[in-house]
Amino acid sequence: MFQSFRHAMTWLHTWFGLALGFVLMACFFFGSLSVFDREIDRWAIPASRFAPQPMPSFDKVLRPVFEDMKPSQQSIEFMRDKVNGPMPERFDTVRNWGAYTTHRDPMLSLFAGYVVPNAKNPDDGVRGNRTIDPRSGGALPDDQLKVGSGFLYPLHYSLTFYWKGLGFWIVGFAALMMLVALVTGVVMHRKFFREFFTFRPKKAVQRSVLDLHNMMGVLALPFHFFFAFTGLVIFAGIYFPVSHTQLEPLHELHEQHEAQTTGLPHDRAGVAAPLASVDDMVREAQRRWAAKGMAGEVGLLSLRHVGDANGYVSVFRAGTDRIALVGDGIHFKASTGEVLREDPPRTAVDSLNTFLTGLHLQHFRHWLLRCLYVLGGLMGCVCIATGFIFFVEKRKKQHAKQGRQGSRIVDALAVTTVTGMLIATCTILIANRLLPASLPSGWPPRGDLEQYLFWAGWVAAMAHAFWRSAPVASGQPNPAWREQCWAVAAMAATAVGLNWITTGDHLLKTVGEAYWPVAGVDLSLLVCAALAVVAARKLALRAAAVGSVNRLEAAHA
Repeated sequence: MFQSFRHAMTWLHTWFGLALGFVLMACFFFGSLSVFDREIDRWAIPASRFAPQPMPSFDKVLRPVFEDMKPSQQSIEFMRDKVNGPMPERFDTVRNWGAYTTHRDPMLSLFAGYVVPNAKNPDDGVRGNRTIDPRSGGALPDDQLKVGSGFLYPLHYSLTFYWKGLGFWIVGFAALMMLVALVTGVVMHRKFFREFFTFRPKKAVQRSVLDLHNMMGVLALPFHFFFAFTGLVIFAGIYFPVSHTQLEPLHELHEQHEAQTTGLPHDRAGVAAPLASVDDMVREAQRRWAAKGMAGEVGLLSLRHVGDANGYVSVFRAGTDRIALVGDGIHFKASTGEVLREDPPRTAVDSLNTFLTGLHLQHFRHWLLRCLYVLGGLMGCVCIATGFIFFVEKRKKQHAKQGRQGSRIVDALAVTTVTGMLIATCTILIANRLLPASLPSGWPPRGDLEQYLFWAGWVAAMAHAFWRSAPVASGQPNPAWREQCWAVAAMAATAVGLNWITTGDHLLKTVGEAYWPVAGVDLSLLVCAALAVVAARKLALRAAAVGSVNRLEAAHA
C-alpha cells in the first residue's frame, strides 16, 4: 500500500492530525488558559478581587454554611432516573462535607454529598456546592460562573459534553492519537535536529508554514508528549473503569479491606454521634506536620459519614511547596478528635502517579514554570494551526482544478477552530462584563447565559468562515482569516475596556497595586489584540499580492 515505512507514517500523521487536530487545538488552547484559571475567575467575578485566604475556622465559619447547604437542583434531576420509585423530597443524611482551596484562591469552594435512601446503587447520591468568602462565610450567588475554573478548565478535558461521558472519550482518543502523531512526526522528519533551527519566513507560504510547524513540534515535543500521556493517566479510571463491570465485586472487597487496614470506616454505623471541634483537629494536624519539618496550611478538609458514630475527619496539607498534589493526610474520629491514622510514606508507584498528576495540574507555587506551561500550550496551538494551513496550501490549487471542495471545507474548519475559538473566548468575557448581576424572571441563570453566548459566538464564527470560504475553491486565500483577526482585536480590546468601565479596575490601577491576577488578564487580552492586528495586516498584504499575481496571469492569458 505504501512505498516505505516513512510514507506510512506520513499518511498516519497527516490524516490523524487533520481528523483530530480540531479537538486537540481546543485542548491545548483552553488547557493553556486553565493554567491561570483562578486569575480568570477573579477577573470575571469582581467580588473575589482580594488576597488569597487560608482555610478558615470550621467551627465558626464553615459549619453553619455546611448545615445550611442543600443538594443542587441539577444534581437531583441527574439522579432522578437512578432511584427505585419517586425521588425523595428531603435529603437529611449527609455522606460527606468538603472544603478545598489553593494558594491562588481568595474564595473557598465547598461541596457536600447526601445519601439517597432508595438509590439503585447505594454509592450514588446527590451533591451540593457553594462558593463563599472565607473571611465572612458569605456565599457567592449560585448563578455566578467561574469562567476560568468552572468553564474553560473543564472544557479542555471534557469539551463540556457530559452526555454518557462522551466528551472525556473524545478528548482521550484525541490524546492517544496525538501520541501517535508525535511519533510519526519524528519518523517523517529525518533531519530532526536541523529543523529545530530552521525557519524561513520570507519563503513561499507553504514552505514557511511547514518550517514553523516543524520548529514548534520539535521545540515543544517533550512538553506535548508529557501532557498527552499524563492526561490519559489522570483519566485512566474513566477509560478503564473497575466499578460497574465484572470486576465490581473485587473492587468492593478491596475497599472493605482498605477500610480494615487503615481503620477508616467504609460504611455508616447507623448510630448518631456529635461532631467534636474540627478546629482542634486542624491544629493537631498542623502541629504534627511542623514536627516533621513540613509546616503548612490546610489544602483539603473532608468529613466523612457526617453525624454518625463512624464519622471521621481528614485534614490534608496544601501542596504549594511541591509538585505532588495535596497529601500527608491525618485522619481523626469525628466524635472525639482522636487520631485514627497518619498517611504513611507513599509507595514508589503511588509517588510516581501523584508526581505526574501534580506536574500536569500544577497546583504548586512556581510562577515561571506556570508561564512556561502557557508557552508550551500555545506552541502546540501554533503547531496544529500551521498543520491545517499547510494541508490547505498544498492542495487547494489542485482541488480547484479538479473542482473538489476538500480544501475549502478544511480551511473553513481551521478558521473556525483557530480564530473562532478566540472570538468565542472574547464573547464570554464581554458577556460577563455586560450582563446585569440579576436577570429578569424567566431568563436562564446568568452563568448559563454566558456559556450559551460563548457557543453562539463560536457558531457565528463558523458560519462566517464557511460563508467567506468560496475563494478557496478557486485556489485563493480565505478572507475570513483576516476579518476574524480584526474581530478578535476589537473584541479583546473591548473586554479590557468593559472591565475598566464596570469595575473601575483599569490597568494603571491594577499594575500600580501589583494586583497581577486582573492586570495579567487585561495585559494578555491587549497582547492578543496586538497580535491579531499584526496578523490581519500581514494577511491583507498577502491577499493584495496574490490578487496582483492573478491579475497579471489573467492579463497574459
